[in-house]
Amino acid sequence: MTVLVNLVVMLGMFAVVPMGLALVGGPEAARARPWWLLGAVPGAVALWLPRGGLALALAVLYALATVALAAQAPLRLARTRSLAPAEVAVLTALAAPSVAGVALVAERAGYELFGFELEILALTVPHFHFAGFAAALVAGLVCRTDGGRAARAAAWSVPVGTLLVLVGYFLGDWAELLGAAVLTAGMWLVGYAVWRGPRAGSADRTTRALLTVSAAVLVATMALALSWALGEATGLPHLSLTWTAATHGVGNALGFALCSLLAWRRLTGSATGPVPVRPGGGPGGDIPRW
Repeated sequence: MTVLVNLVVMLGMFAVVPMGLALVGGPEAARARPWWLLGAVPGAVALWLPRGGLALALAVLYALATVALAAQAPLRLARTRSLAPAEVAVLTALAAPSVAGVALVAERAGYELFGFELEILALTVPHFHFAGFAAALVAGLVCRTDGGRAARAAAWSVPVGTLLVLVGYFLGDWAELLGAAVLTAGMWLVGYAVWRGPRAGSADRTTRALLTVSAAVLVATMALALSWALGEATGLPHLSLTWTAATHGVGNALGFALCSLLAWRRLTGSATGPVPVRPGGGPGGDIPRW
C-alpha cells in the first residue's frame, strides 16, 4: 500500500494543489505557489526514504510550505472580509494541507503523534490533500458559479465535515462517523451541483466528460468512506483500511479531484486565472472574480 499512497500524495503535491491555487487566484495564492513547489520536491523525496533523520528534515521543508500556505488564509480573510460559503470553503482549502504537513513530519520521524499509529498518519497526508484541499476548493468553485441551495450547502458542509473528521480522530469512532456523514453529504451535494450546473452548461465535450466523471465517482467513493466509518464505530463488516484507501482514496484522487480541477481549468480558459462567475449564480456569464 505504501507505493500507492506515495504516488497519490505526489499527485496532490505536484498537480492538485498547484492547479487549485491557480484557480483560487488572488495575491495570497500567487505568493504561496513558489513556496509550495519548493516544499513539494523535498516532501516527495521524503516519502520514498527510510524513516530517519534525512526523511524527517525533508518532510519539515514540506511542512513549512504547508504552513506558509495556511498563513495565507487569515491574510485572505483580512482582504476580503467575507465569510460567505464559497469563501469559507476556500479558506479551508488553504489551511488543510498544514495537517498533512504535520502528519508527514511525525510519520517520517517514526513518532506516533497523539498516539496515532504510523499507518494512520501516513493516510492522513493524502486525506488532507484531497478531502481537505481539493474537496473544499471544488465546493467553493461550485458555490461561486452556482448560487443554488445545494451549492451553498456543499460549501458549508465540506469544510464542516472535514473539521469534524479531524476532531473525530481525537474523540473516537462515533465522532469520526458524524464527520464522515457530514462530509459525505457535502460531497454528494458537490456532485449534484456539478451535474446540474457546470456539467449541464458546458458545450465542450472534454470538459463535460471530466465533470461527469468527477460528479459520478463521488456516489461510490463517499459511500465507501461512510461504510468504513460506520463499520469502525459499530463493528459491522466493512472493507479494511488498506482496501478503503485503494478504492475510496484512489477514486477520489483520480476520479474526483484530478478530473474536477482539469475541468475547471478548461472552464476558465486559462491555467492561471480564477473562475468566472455568473451574477445570480449558474455557469458561465461575467465576472466578479475571486
